[in-house]
Amino acid sequence: MANSKEKLFSDFPGVSTEAWMEQITADLKGADFEKKLVWKTNEGFKVKPFYRKEDLENLKTTEALPGEFPYLRGTKKDDNAWFVRQDIKVECAKEANAKALDILNKGVDSLGFNLKKKDLSVEFIETLLEGICADCVELNFSTCQGATVTLAGLLVDYFTKKGYDLATLRGSLNYDPMGKMMAKGKDMTGYVATAKELIEVLKALPKYRCISVNAIELNNAGSYISQELGYALAWGNEYLNALVEAGLSVDEVAKNIKFNFGISSNYFLEIAKFRAARMLWANIVKEYAPKCDCACKMKVHAETSTFNLTLFDAHVNMLRTQTEAMSAALAGVDSITVSPFDKAYQTADDFSERIARNQQLLLKEECHFDKVVDPAAGSYYIENLTTSIAQQAWNLFLQVEEEGGMLEAIKAGKVQEAVNASNKARHDAVSKRREILLGTNQYPNFTELSEGKSPVTCQCCCGGQEECEKPYATLDKSRAASEFEALRLETEASAKRPKAFMLTIGNLAMRQARAQFSCNFLACAGYEVIDNLGFPTVEEGVEAAMKAGADIVVLCSSDDEYAEYAVPAYQAVAGRAMFIVAGAPTCMEELKAAGIENFIHVRCNVLETLKEYNAKLLK
Repeated sequence: MANSKEKLFSDFPGVSTEAWMEQITADLKGADFEKKLVWKTNEGFKVKPFYRKEDLENLKTTEALPGEFPYLRGTKKDDNAWFVRQDIKVECAKEANAKALDILNKGVDSLGFNLKKKDLSVEFIETLLEGICADCVELNFSTCQGATVTLAGLLVDYFTKKGYDLATLRGSLNYDPMGKMMAKGKDMTGYVATAKELIEVLKALPKYRCISVNAIELNNAGSYISQELGYALAWGNEYLNALVEAGLSVDEVAKNIKFNFGISSNYFLEIAKFRAARMLWANIVKEYAPKCDCACKMKVHAETSTFNLTLFDAHVNMLRTQTEAMSAALAGVDSITVSPFDKAYQTADDFSERIARNQQLLLKEECHFDKVVDPAAGSYYIENLTTSIAQQAWNLFLQVEEEGGMLEAIKAGKVQEAVNASNKARHDAVSKRREILLGTNQYPNFTELSEGKSPVTCQCCCGGQEECEKPYATLDKSRAASEFEALRLETEASAKRPKAFMLTIGNLAMRQARAQFSCNFLACAGYEVIDNLGFPTVEEGVEAAMKAGADIVVLCSSDDEYAEYAVPAYQAVAGRAMFIVAGAPTCMEELKAAGIENFIHVRCNVLETLKEYNAKLLK
């Protein structure tokens, strides 16, 4: 068998990188290799079109095993198990308890309870946790930051009263004052005393973590991956440094910090992000000289992003969250929450929550993603992505530290400003289709109506019971689809839905391609689109458009033929409808001189163009 294998491989001689490049250069036929095939990521580094074994040389990422410092390959040695988490916003303790018990029987093994400060009491906790085996599941709690210590005390007392072995219980409390500052603008600068007290109270629960780094806030605000990771590291280091200076040991502080990351749809970069995160955090903690390397382990919860969720064609959200959950699972996180597909426009219902749970269960039970530790290890591509994203994030971390640390950066509004700039840049990319949101700015469902759906607005964790002061800048969490959705909802709310008629004529291939492009373009605003097979003359096309009651007539033909057809078609329409030419022909200036104003093509800002059309059509 060995000899036959040797013969098999000898039949396929190796091909050098130089030979690959020679062939690629020949195939490009003079086109620039860098411009055509090298991808410059939003993170600022370049990605080559192919990688080879030699690209692993000198990389440190392949040196350690799973479960070994610096934990790049994961904190687990034997499998890739993670907790399937579902969060419950608690309005009534008894109802939340019933829901928790139900979903625990449907595959969930991690619960997140979002509690209101005013409800916290011994009776409330007893009702909420009745019948839940706290030693069999992971329990996570969140409430107003000022009430977290009170909640911690209630939980310790409850678990003690129930006779649990406190050393075995797993879970977390969500105390993140800096996250609160960025999300709500509140002044939480005097957090150290509270954080220290919280750690002291939770000493009885050694496997509970109570200091959170909610980097998901950055992800949901549209940050780039390197920003989310770089700021998360500075965030965690700020807590670590401040509490060590306050007299706590590095081991007890590090073992109380939990990172909550978002997951974007950039599949391979997200795998690389989580691998790089563990390595970088381990090295940061190591600099504080902990007694045990186990203090260097990063505890990671991952949650699918809300930035790319959409109101229209919402079932596409399932595709987004599925790939996001896959990347986090393959990267070896400790727990995952999949956002229900309808989260952008309503409180999730039983169906959407069931789908969200089952998305993770499929990855475990059908795909066996929980069986193999770090399956990405050794991939030439992912190992290089891991190194690249680590370098970018580390540079940002060092920049924050040089400028005084994360807290000073938040107080000065630098973090919020940088992330909001990314949000704006990504919105601009979506408006120009440089970033695609399927069903929103590309290939919308032509017949879909909102049917009363409207975007969900955020509410303070105190349930609106307190007036929130905002002395600091906040993050802009407007979703990528929000402006297109507002445009489409505006169209629906108008007295008449504009009707766009494709006047297809001339070259068959070009008229069909441009009609399809124009239908997709105009349907993004919710317009009714009418495609056609083609007309023998301009006059017949215009007559058919008027008979159909068109508000817009789109001329679809080839660039060469526009010189012949465009002006006669425009004159035949004679102001009875908006006239648009599909494309950017060389004769555009001549057509403009003849009075034609509207052209749609791939270089258009789709959003701004449609806003202009709405302003004219919805008067």
